[in-house]
Amino acid sequence: MPTSRFEPSSIKNKIKREDITRKLRKSKGQSKLQRRLALAKEEATNPAAKKRRQQENAPRTLDNTREFDPSILTADPSTSTSASASAQNDPSSSNSQNKDGNINPDQQPTDESLADISSDPFAEYFSGASDPTIPPKVLVTTSQKATRVTYEFCEEIVGIFPGAELIRRKKGKGFEMGKIAGWASDRGYSHLVVVNEDMKKPNAMTIVYLPYGPTAYFKLTSIELSKKIRGHGKPTDHYPELVLNGFVTRLGHSVGRLFQTLFPPMPEFQGRQVVTLHNQRDFLFFRRHRYAFRSTEKVALQEIGPRFTLKLKSLRKGLPAVKNMGEVAKDLEFDAFEEPEVENKEAAEGKPQEEETMEGVEEQPKDEKKTLPPKEDEYLWVWKPELETSRRTFFL
Repeated sequence: MPTSRFEPSSIKNKIKREDITRKLRKSKGQSKLQRRLALAKEEATNPAAKKRRQQENAPRTLDNTREFDPSILTADPSTSTSASASAQNDPSSSNSQNKDGNINPDQQPTDESLADISSDPFAEYFSGASDPTIPPKVLVTTSQKATRVTYEFCEEIVGIFPGAELIRRKKGKGFEMGKIAGWASDRGYSHLVVVNEDMKKPNAMTIVYLPYGPTAYFKLTSIELSKKIRGHGKPTDHYPELVLNGFVTRLGHSVGRLFQTLFPPMPEFQGRQVVTLHNQRDFLFFRRHRYAFRSTEKVALQEIGPRFTLKLKSLRKGLPAVKNMGEVAKDLEFDAFEEPEVENKEAAEGKPQEEETMEGVEEQPKDEKKTLPPKEDEYLWVWKPELETSRRTFFL
C-alpha cells in the first residue's frame, strides 16, 4: 500500500500528478496483460480449464435473463431466471422443477402448438402442393406521393424476393391498401408489400399474405442501401437460402413462417446467396450475404445488401380494412354436428347422379369471384407500451 505522499490525489503539482497517474495506469495495464498471457498459455495446454472459466464467467444480459413466456415453443425456459423464481414461489405451477431448481422444458404444451401450425394460413405453402421451382408472386408498391428515396429502397426489395414486381401506386382516392390487396389476389399474387414513407424517408413496411391474410405491419429503421455498403457484392438471379434465427414464441413463429412464404422453398445453392433474419429483443435485423470459399477449410462472407431493421407493431387477421366498399364481417357460426339430409336414395348409397343438361342451350358464364377486404380490422396482436413491463420482456 503506497503512502499518501505518492498518491496522485495528494499531489498538488498538476504536471507531477498527471505523470504519476500515467505511470500507474501503464503498470496496471502491463500486469493485466501478463495475467492474460499466462492464463492463455495455461488454457492452451488444458482446454477443460478454458471451458470451466467460460461457464463460470457467463455475463448476464437481457437475452439470457429474459422473462419466461408460456408461448415459447423452442427455447429452454431453464435459462430464464424469472421462470425459476416464479416456479419456486408457486409449487403448484404446471412447470415441474428438477433437483437443481431448473424448469423441465419437457412440460411445454407441444401438441397444441403443432395443431396451430398445421392449420395456420401458411399451411398450404408448406404442404408441398405448389411447385418448389416457381417463386411466389410478390407485388411491391409504396404509399401515396412517394419520393425517389422510397423507390430506390423498393428496387432493392424487388431484388431480394425472386418473384417480386414493382408497380408505382397511383395518386388519388380509391386506391386504398385493402383494395390493392384484393386486386392483387384476383391476379394471382401471393403477397403484397407496401413501403410507407414519412418525412421523405421509408419508415414502415406492411406485408399482406394473399388471399386471406394475415397482415403484418413493421416499423422500418436503419436502412442502408447496397451502394452505400463498402465492398458489397452484386446479386445474381439464383434463389437465396433463408436463415431465420431467434423466433421462439408462437407469435414469432407466425412471423417467421410469413417471411418463409416470400421465398421459394427450394434454394439454389450454386448461387451461394443467403438471406438472414436475426431476431434479437424483438428487432429483426435483415442481412444478405454471399459465401466466398477461400480454401477447403475457410469460408468468408461478402455482404450484398441492403441492410435494414424491422420491428413488429401489429398483426391483423385478414386483409387491410376498407370501410366504404369492404365486406361485412360474418357472425360466429357453431357446428350443430347434424348430418346433411339426403335428397334421394342414390345420393345416400353414394352413387353418382346424372347432371341435367339441355341440348342446344348454352350454360351461363359464372361470375368471377372477387376478393373483398373487410370493413373493420381484426387484430391478432398489437404492440402497446404497457405490454413491456420490464426491459426483459420480449414477444417474438
